[in-house]
Amino acid sequence: MSTKAKLENVALRKRNMKRKLKQKMSREKLPSEFNENNKTQQKAESAKQESIDHSFESVGGIISEKTLKGIYDMGFKNMTEIQEKCILKILNDANRSRDIVAMAKTGSGKTLAYLILAVEQLVHKKFSPELGTGCIVVCPSREICIQTHQVMQELLKYYDFTCAIVIGGCSRQREVEKLSAGATFVIGTPGRLLDHLEKTDFQFKKLKCLIIDEFDRIIDTNLHREMMQMLRLLPGKRQTMIFGATRSKLTSAFVKVALPNRPICVGKRDKVEEATVEGLQQGYVICPVEKRFHFLYTFLRSNKQKKIMVFFSSCASVKFHTELLRVLNFSLLSIHGKQKQQKRTETYHQFREEQCGLLLCTDVAARGLDFSGVDWIVQYDPPDDPNEYIHRVGRTARGEGTKGNALLILQPCEKRFLQHLKQASVFVKQFKFSWNKVADIQDRLENLINNEFFLCISAKEAFTGYVRAYESHHMKDVFNVRSLNIAMVSKSFGFRTPLHVDLGL
Repeated sequence: MSTKAKLENVALRKRNMKRKLKQKMSREKLPSEFNENNKTQQKAESAKQESIDHSFESVGGIISEKTLKGIYDMGFKNMTEIQEKCILKILNDANRSRDIVAMAKTGSGKTLAYLILAVEQLVHKKFSPELGTGCIVVCPSREICIQTHQVMQELLKYYDFTCAIVIGGCSRQREVEKLSAGATFVIGTPGRLLDHLEKTDFQFKKLKCLIIDEFDRIIDTNLHREMMQMLRLLPGKRQTMIFGATRSKLTSAFVKVALPNRPICVGKRDKVEEATVEGLQQGYVICPVEKRFHFLYTFLRSNKQKKIMVFFSSCASVKFHTELLRVLNFSLLSIHGKQKQQKRTETYHQFREEQCGLLLCTDVAARGLDFSGVDWIVQYDPPDDPNEYIHRVGRTARGEGTKGNALLILQPCEKRFLQHLKQASVFVKQFKFSWNKVADIQDRLENLINNEFFLCISAKEAFTGYVRAYESHHMKDVFNVRSLNIAMVSKSFGFRTPLHVDLGL
C-alpha cells in the first residue's frame, strides 16, 4: 500500500472515531435532556391538574354541610367524573328537579352520585320526616339494595331522615311496620317495592324523587313490567333519575316512556372511548375445554395471596367447583342465586372485608356489588354478551386511581367473541403463558370423581348446567352447543367416559 493510501486510511479512521464519539456524546446527553423535558411536561400537567379542583370541598357552596360531613366521614375527598358531572349539572341548575339519565362505566361511583343528589333534593325542598317517603331507590338485586342502604345510612349520619330497605327474603311484616312509621328514603327491589306500593298503607304521595339504579339490568331481566306499574302508581310531579352502565334499544325505549320530558343526559360515552375503566388491565387466554380446569387450578394456586372472583355460568357449576377446590386445599367462598338470602348476605360481607381470598359466583354478583381491593376477575365460563362482560369486570378497579386485572378464558371455537368485544369498545390483549407450567391434575381429578360419590353427583349436575347454559346462550354465532366436544367437556369435569345430556336437538 502506498504512503498516500496509508495516510488516507488514517484520516478516514480519525473521521470515523470523531463521528462515533459525537454520536456517543449525543446519546449520553439525550437522557438528561429528555428527563428535563419530561420533568417540565410533568410539572405543567401537574399544575394543570392542580388548577382544576375536583374535591368535594370545591362544591361546598352547593352541597349542604351535613351531607359533606357524611361524605368526609366515609373517607371520600375527591369526586369521580360521574359524581362531579351530576352534582354540577343538577345542583347548579336553577331548577334542581330536572330528570336525569346518567351513563357511566361500572365502578365509577354512580351510587354515591345519586344518593348525594337525592339527599340534596329533599334538603332543598325542605322535606320533613312527617311527610312520609320523599325518595324511592329501585335496585335490581337484594345485594345491591343492602349495599346502597349501607352507604345511605352513612350519608344520613347528621340528618333526622330515616331509611328503610324492602327486599325478598326478609320479614315483610317488619318492612310494613317501618314504612307505616315513616321512612324518608326507601330502597328496594322492583317486585317488593311494587308489592308495598299496592298493599301497604304508607305515605308516598309527597314523593319528590325516584331513582332507578342499574336500569339496564332491570330491563334486561324482564322487570320492566313491574317498573311500568310502579311509575303509574307514583306521583307524576317528581324528579326521576336513571343510572346505568350500558344502553340498548330496549333501555332507550324505557327511558322515553319513563322520562317524557327531555332529561339532562350525563356521561354519554363516545363510541371510540373504552367501555371499561382506565386502571383495568384485561386479557384473554385460549384454552382447550379439557384443559380449562388445569389452567384455573394453576392460576389460583399461583395467586393465593390475591383477592379473586371467578365467574361461572350456572349455580350447579359454582357448587361443584367450590366443593372440588376445597378438596384440593383451597379456602374459598361462593355466592349464587340458589342460596338463601341470609347466606348470600353473609358471604357478601365476609368477602368484602377480606384482604385476599377467593369467591366463586354466578352473574348474581356481577352487577353493582362493591367489593374493595379485588385483584383479579376470572371469567371461567363466557358471559352472555359484551355488556355482561363489562359488568363482570366492573368488580375490580373500582373508583378513581385504582387498578385491577381481568382474565377471560376462551376455547379455540370461541375466539370470535373478541370481535364482539371490540365492537363494544372493549379492547383485550392475549396473555402469554407456558403450558409446561400448567399442572396436569387430570388423574387426580378423575380419581376424585370416581371415588367420591357426592362429588360425582355434583359434577354431573355441573356438567349438565354448563351444557344447558351453553345451549341457551344469546350469541349463537359464537357459542353454539353443536361446536362443543362433549367428550372433552366431560373430561373437564373429571369423567373418564363421555356423559350424555338431552338437549332435544
